[in-house]
Amino acid sequence: MIVFIIPVKSQKVATSWPDLCKLFDRSLRAVCNQTSPDFKVIVVCNEKPTTSFEHPSVEYLCVNFPPPGEGYGVKVDDRAKRVVAGLFAVKDLQPSHVMSVDADDCISKHIAEFVNQNPNKNGWYVDRGYEYDEGSSKIAVRKEGFYRICGTCNIINYRLFQLPPQMLPYDQLTGYDRFLGGHPLAKGDLAERGTPLEPLPFPGVVFVRDQAGESVSMQESFLEKWKRNPKETLRGVKKRLLAPFNEQILTDNIREEFSLYPLSK
Repeated sequence: MIVFIIPVKSQKVATSWPDLCKLFDRSLRAVCNQTSPDFKVIVVCNEKPTTSFEHPSVEYLCVNFPPPGEGYGVKVDDRAKRVVAGLFAVKDLQPSHVMSVDADDCISKHIAEFVNQNPNKNGWYVDRGYEYDEGSSKIAVRKEGFYRICGTCNIINYRLFQLPPQMLPYDQLTGYDRFLGGHPLAKGDLAERGTPLEPLPFPGVVFVRDQAGESVSMQESFLEKWKRNPKETLRGVKKRLLAPFNEQILTDNIREEFSLYPLSK
């Protein structure tokens, strides 16, 4: 069985809590729209997002983590700690795999079925996916390297996580896998351990670009990104300039597979 962990930032640091709740609602519906019923969802949050959607496979883990300060590093660390809390919470479920899903992204409805058919695999990284600017009638196709740009990109066998022996207080919670705070690292780190991930054999995720969402990098200014990683910033600029050449019409089939319905105003 696969478990999806959805870390949700504190309302105190949300750009727009109502907008984030709308994005979360859609993301949660996408996660639960799986063709296989054998999955669980753990939402790790300070405050439960406003949603009318209910599903028997969804549980909310409410934590009292302090809101993170300013800066890319502390915000990424906060997200990672929420995922760690989720990993501890699902231990007794004995899941085969875990996938961390950002609370604004949409995933393919075929993921649970595929993973459950391969319970002994080390896992997969999402090499192919889509990028979507909220409200657009088009969608950009990412044919390779999707895992480098989107945090919703790794499906990992639960036995491969290296966690502290027990859940610790927020300020003492260290020692978790570094790829929980740096998603592109999972592919290389797990390969070095002798437990390599495979590319997911189909486009698995829609990376939703919206300033109110969960993407820390989306909320950084250009100058902040440049100071942190100039090469990454230049790659991002190049990618955005070339994006129109990789766009296609957002079809009903894509909307249905990823539950990518328009958000209400």
